[in-house]
Amino acid sequence: MAETLRERIYISLEPRARLEPGLSLTNKLICALIVCSAVAAILETEVTVLALTGPLFLYLEWIFTVVFLVEYLARLWVARENPKYNDGVAGVFRYARTPAAVMDLLAIAPILLTFGGNEAFMLRLFRLLRVLRLARLGRFSEAMNYIVVAVRSRRHELILSFCAALVLLIVSATVLYVVEGGHQPDAFGSIPRAMWWAVATLTTVGYGDVYPISILGKVFASVSAIAGIALIAMPTGILAAAFSDALQTQRVKKGEGHHSDDD
Repeated sequence: MAETLRERIYISLEPRARLEPGLSLTNKLICALIVCSAVAAILETEVTVLALTGPLFLYLEWIFTVVFLVEYLARLWVARENPKYNDGVAGVFRYARTPAAVMDLLAIAPILLTFGGNEAFMLRLFRLLRVLRLARLGRFSEAMNYIVVAVRSRRHELILSFCAALVLLIVSATVLYVVEGGHQPDAFGSIPRAMWWAVATLTTVGYGDVYPISILGKVFASVSAIAGIALIAMPTGILAAAFSDALQTQRVKKGEGHHSDDD
């Protein structure tokens, strides 16, 4: 049966709809434009580059926006080809609320901020949204799907580890507030102030801008630092195991698919 135009566009835009492995030429071009857009947004923050190029970056942004707008409208048009959204207009609206579609919509939003004024905050927000277009590459990556599956399958363990981290953070900040608050009121004069030190210590970053000076404070800081190592290892191990399980499950599914084709 001959494919309709909408079916052909859907197959070229949706990686999961393709029978052949890899991305279509259309999606490869979209990925290249996403990367180019992010690179342009990064380079534009350098005033010397901006001075040499003049309005070039603005013209490029308009080109990127037009292409992404056409892509977004095309994805809305072909959404009903997906069995999940094939119930007419309601299905299209349901697709438009998915995280991937929202991310596509945000990709065309930066240019609108150029009409909001030239305030420094607006310009920085404009550039941030452009760099965040890189997040759209996740929809084209099979590995990103594995990560989503892995996080979802271990969400209870991850929530538990997050709660443990939050408790340890509060306890560490409270102890240092009690021990060091009288010596360094600017850094440890309250529990919220001490939390900055606790975050830097428990994540093993250790900026060195704030640190205890009393012996008792150093003892508790040492205990917190050691606990932070175990704290970081906990979610890392959970995610590593979950990611391995997701890969194994996918290999089994592909193996079953190959056996079905042979039959």
